[in-house]
Amino acid sequence: MKVLVLHGPNLNLLGKREPEVYGAQTLEAINRQLLELGRELGVEVECFQSNHEGELIDKLHSTDAAAVVFNPGAFTHYSYALRDAVASLPIPVVEVHLSNIYAREEFRHRSVIAPVAAGQISGFGAESYLLGLRAAVSLAKKRGGRP
Repeated sequence: MKVLVLHGPNLNLLGKREPEVYGAQTLEAINRQLLELGRELGVEVECFQSNHEGELIDKLHSTDAAAVVFNPGAFTHYSYALRDAVASLPIPVVEVHLSNIYAREEFRHRSVIAPVAAGQISGFGAESYLLGLRAAVSLAKKRGGRP
């Protein structure tokens, strides 16, 4: 079984960009943790980051994964195109965020992705991704692990 982990815009700057909000870990370090947890859970993990909405949509459209863990970054709050791509998938998508989006600026309090995601995990730093992976694997297994 494979799980796709998608990282949205600016997440390539983790470790440098606002560490007081997003933590000091780099995206590469988070990806290593995800790959290691995937091995422990017996699943293949594919990680992909893009600053471009269309590339994220294309990746969602073409995935053969049994589930998706998705941090849409700022697209969370306004990308109806990504929302529609998530809604079109027959597999569970778990939305994740490093920070607690509801404890931040008002414009971050709304996710257009959440209503079409299986669930959302936010506010636990890099642990949000690991919790999201565990949730995605559990949901995929309940579905028989098929894309």
